[in-house]
Amino acid sequence: MSDLDRIPARPVPADAGFLERFRGCFTGILRWEQLDRFWEVLRARADDGWYVYAVGEAPPNTPISAGKLLAFVDELDPLLRREHGEDYCGLVYADDLTVPTYIKIFDPHNLGVSCGYSDNPPLPGWIVSRIRPED
Repeated sequence: MSDLDRIPARPVPADAGFLERFRGCFTGILRWEQLDRFWEVLRARADDGWYVYAVGEAPPNTPISAGKLLAFVDELDPLLRREHGEDYCGLVYADDLTVPTYIKIFDPHNLGVSCGYSDNPPLPGWIVSRIRPED
């Protein structure tokens, strides 16, 4: 069990760290058109110093370049659409849709319980964050 699993959901203070923010409040992106708009917001903020964390691998120590973030989005978007195979998204969640600092992206092949309550909700496949990730 990782530390990500042990943090209870609660309101998150502005100065919260990575693990505390993991269980904070997020807004889901339900439609593919909403995801298109969200990617544009993220692309416009590509220079903000983002970490891309593939959950299950070692957390990165340094932010990626704007070019690498743009390439990540360009590769991930068609993968999500193809592998999810639904007419809705529901895979991407952000702390703020207009000024994001923490984004959870779920792997379409590891969604677990999609409705209702789960004692062990699935971890996201990727976390894109302006805060340095911790495991």
